[in-house]
Amino acid sequence: MGPRSPYPGFSSLCVGSGTCTKSSSPHANSVKRPGATGQMTALMACRQVSRCWQRWLSWPSLAPQPLQIPGVPTSRSLASTATAIHFSPATRSLFDEPLGISVQGLSPRQQVTLRASLQDEAGELFEAHARYQASEDGELDLARCPALPGGSFSGLEPMGLLWALQPRKAFWRLVKKDVQTPFLLRLEVLEGHGDDPGRLLAQAQHERAFLRDGVRRVPVRDGRIRATLFLPPGNGPFPGVIDLYGTGGGLPEYRACLLANYGFAVLALAFYGYEDLPKEMKEINLEYFEEAVNYMLQHDQVKGPGIGLLGFSKGGDLCISMASFLKGIKATAVINGSVANVGAVVRYKDVTIPPLGANAKRIKVNKSGIGDIIDALNNPLEGPDRQSFIPLEKAECRFLFIVGQDDHNWKSEFFATEGSKRLQAHGKEKPEIICYPGAGHYIEPPFFPMCAASMHLLVGMPVMWGGEPKAHCEAQIDAWQQIQAFFHRHLKGEPSRTANKL
Repeated sequence: MGPRSPYPGFSSLCVGSGTCTKSSSPHANSVKRPGATGQMTALMACRQVSRCWQRWLSWPSLAPQPLQIPGVPTSRSLASTATAIHFSPATRSLFDEPLGISVQGLSPRQQVTLRASLQDEAGELFEAHARYQASEDGELDLARCPALPGGSFSGLEPMGLLWALQPRKAFWRLVKKDVQTPFLLRLEVLEGHGDDPGRLLAQAQHERAFLRDGVRRVPVRDGRIRATLFLPPGNGPFPGVIDLYGTGGGLPEYRACLLANYGFAVLALAFYGYEDLPKEMKEINLEYFEEAVNYMLQHDQVKGPGIGLLGFSKGGDLCISMASFLKGIKATAVINGSVANVGAVVRYKDVTIPPLGANAKRIKVNKSGIGDIIDALNNPLEGPDRQSFIPLEKAECRFLFIVGQDDHNWKSEFFATEGSKRLQAHGKEKPEIICYPGAGHYIEPPFFPMCAASMHLLVGMPVMWGGEPKAHCEAQIDAWQQIQAFFHRHLKGEPSRTANKL
């Protein structure tokens, strides 16, 4: 049985509940996570999810508490009529936690359109809308009432107005740059359905924050290290994790700080395209990452004897390289990563790992000018490209592979399976592989809207990332819980001051 999820409305996705089928692959402890199966009436679904959602709202230990953010006004209903929007929690919630939404004061069985919007820090607008019909008593609770066809989604989707958000600007992805400020979610209730809904009945706003009260954000400029450390409230030490993103460069902090909210000391680490670090990803030296590992191992708020690594996409194969050559790594979680080195040569002391070859002629471009690059990379099991395969059998840690089965960036499931084969061929334990049908490449923390396509810095054109919005959302919720549980299982022990010898 896996960990109990704090998302009861999505309990069918969690280990130990719902419908889960074992993968047929003998090379991994692999679990495929399909969506809901079977036939269910709208009323049955309404009752079932409503009970789960209401249980979540009634559990004080699981319901997010209001976050006090200095200088930021709390959300408030702006309606001047009897119709009013209610959020639970009322004013603020963490971005990765569920949000209850209801509307009161409508006419019996009144048809309305709910429209959600969110503006990112670049000023780009994300929007979603859904059509609903109020109950006989004039109330509309998204945990009990299914959305009708014709909007951004349909069916019983309490969080649909968040996961279905899409940008007005083409090829734009939602990211959070300043984690110390919240996103502001705006919600409107409009009369009627149709392409041009009627008059505005009510509007409200709600803050979706990233830092829980008491979490400390510490900029790190130690030697060559350019990073940000997030420390949970309370007395440490805490399990330590280094968090790496992919080819976008810079210093993304939002996943690291969300993870720190759950009791981990997390170092968001930049490796190029930030401050005085190299501006391009041409050559990667693991000695830089070794400094970061040593920094964490020596920190008095980090629990030893080892730390964890969390990497997405290119950050995933970097984490595998770190685990293969550096000491002090106990657990490595890879989200849609490669087991071959990709994009730039990797060096460590006298070892050089060349990047996996690629053939741009294998990129398929559709009529909209969007590339499908899933077949662009060479096979790391063939010819000279075998040198790019990272020797992960040298690692002394446990591995978790999170796989989106509709990943169009590259063949994530193939990479995870081949990594498992190699580990077992050298007498190592099987990695955990969790596959999510319908999930694309950008598996983010819960409730980030799926990015279907955006610019790829290495390819130089917009590419499709794959995924189906609802299945992708469900994968993000479950994967987030699996990652936390994985680190809790394997990052136990006493404080350690053991460091790598440079």
